[in-house]
Amino acid sequence: MVRSALRLRTIRSARSARATGPAKPAKSGQASKPSPAARGRLPFPLRLLATLLAFAFMVAFAVVLARLTLQPSPASEALTHTNLHPGRSLRAYLDQPALRDAVKQIGGNLLLGVPFGVLVPVVAPRTRGILRVLFLTALVMLLVECAQGALVTGRAFDIDDVILNTTGALVGYLLLGRRLSRAVHS
Repeated sequence: MVRSALRLRTIRSARSARATGPAKPAKSGQASKPSPAARGRLPFPLRLLATLLAFAFMVAFAVVLARLTLQPSPASEALTHTNLHPGRSLRAYLDQPALRDAVKQIGGNLLLGVPFGVLVPVVAPRTRGILRVLFLTALVMLLVECAQGALVTGRAFDIDDVILNTTGALVGYLLLGRRLSRAVHS
């Protein structure tokens, strides 16, 4: 009987606390608890530094990406073929006698997408979220592949490269990008 009366009193006090609104602010000298969103958040100077560093790395990555993908390769002009069928280039890579070449092609394209998954959510907080990061990566890589196919000698459009780059961005986002973006922009 006593337990049920205590339980009822606890329920009533919880209801009245909800009805009266949020708790009063702490008096001076009393420590207040940080909100759940602020607990994992970095202080402003560190957030600013992290954003600036991510931006600098993104610019450096853009330069590396341009040099790797938009540099003419006249020696391989006869070997390049446009690929609009997903999986066709992957099969060709895996059918090569030298496994090293397949690993270089597939692994290189995967690694090329990882910085997008890590840096984009830090540099542009509105792009946080797995679908936004994947969409932005796919869009940028489609533009790069279109530029390769249309403008660069010895290069061709390959949909498998876009798929591999986007998969790399997914891996980067899941491993590090999500946590970094939450710490910087909670």
